[in-house]
Amino acid sequence: MKRYVQKKAKICFVAGREETYSRTHMILTGLRAAGYEVVTCLPPAKSFKHYPRVIWDFFRKKRGCDLIVVGFYGQLLFPFIRLLTRKPILYDVYISTFDTMVHDRGKGAATSFLARFYWWSDALSMRWADRIILETVDHIFDYAKKFGIPEKKFFHIFLATDDKVVHPKEKKKTNGKFLCHFHGEYAPFHGVKHILRAADLLRDEGVHFQIIGTGITYEQDMQLARDLNLENCTFIDWVPYNELADYMSRADCCLGIFGENPRTERVLTNKVIESIAVARPLITAKNEPVQELLKDGDSALLVERANPGAIADAVLKLKKNEVLKEKIATSGHAVFKKNCTLAIFSQRLTKIVEEMLN
Repeated sequence: MKRYVQKKAKICFVAGREETYSRTHMILTGLRAAGYEVVTCLPPAKSFKHYPRVIWDFFRKKRGCDLIVVGFYGQLLFPFIRLLTRKPILYDVYISTFDTMVHDRGKGAATSFLARFYWWSDALSMRWADRIILETVDHIFDYAKKFGIPEKKFFHIFLATDDKVVHPKEKKKTNGKFLCHFHGEYAPFHGVKHILRAADLLRDEGVHFQIIGTGITYEQDMQLARDLNLENCTFIDWVPYNELADYMSRADCCLGIFGENPRTERVLTNKVIESIAVARPLITAKNEPVQELLKDGDSALLVERANPGAIADAVLKLKKNEVLKEKIATSGHAVFKKNCTLAIFSQRLTKIVEEMLN
């Protein structure tokens, strides 16, 4: 007797960032891991100049697809996607333009014309979507209220990372120094300046800082490092993503975000997930999204934001207490395996996709 296997749906994935970008990679890998046939409409690099080509690719490739998935950064692509298809759309909104540009980067007052444009780009794209993915329940409550979107449209999936790439590795010796690791794009909400001031407080404590990345606040932060004459910091502009776990695994602890602006209160961030993925103890600012996943003193050390002294105290607490250090590393990694692996992400994404298709 012949057996008939139900064919998996065909999905068109459209995003404003290239395939190697972490969030694009995660969504695409999650869909493919679930067995869907996925056609992609993605730019080759980070630039709005590629968007016309992305829209043209969508026009050519959308036929025969059962579902459209719009990824980051989809706000400016959404009007064209909605105009060109009546297929159901799942939207991985990921980051709010309004929050990023107004609350993090200070590009205009909240009531300015530019801010209203950012707000409408978020609001309309979410209104046109059939279902929306966000990383925490706190984000869902915030976005629903802020942009006037029904809560029933939102679905929660914790941030994840590709644990085939980012995973625990054997810790290498670091010349007797207690090594703190940070990586990021120097966004204002990262609060790199507070890490540098914490390094200044710890200059005589046998603590060294490994800071990877460049970005918006880079020049100001490098000037601060020069002014403070920080000899206990090593700055690295960039490392390949597939080598990130090597650098993180050298460290005794990893650092998250510490900025003072409102966005710091509203984000979880990839670096938090990557830190617990490699089983390193994490220090990061306390906020509601982080506390949905991690518990202070158990799976992370959560500190007051914009407080270099609190960062320094947390580092010394781990340095002086090996038992606590190992407990937080082990508990954090257990949280990761339960909530944030690629397999878990794919399962939760598949459930939403299947409900939309059926």
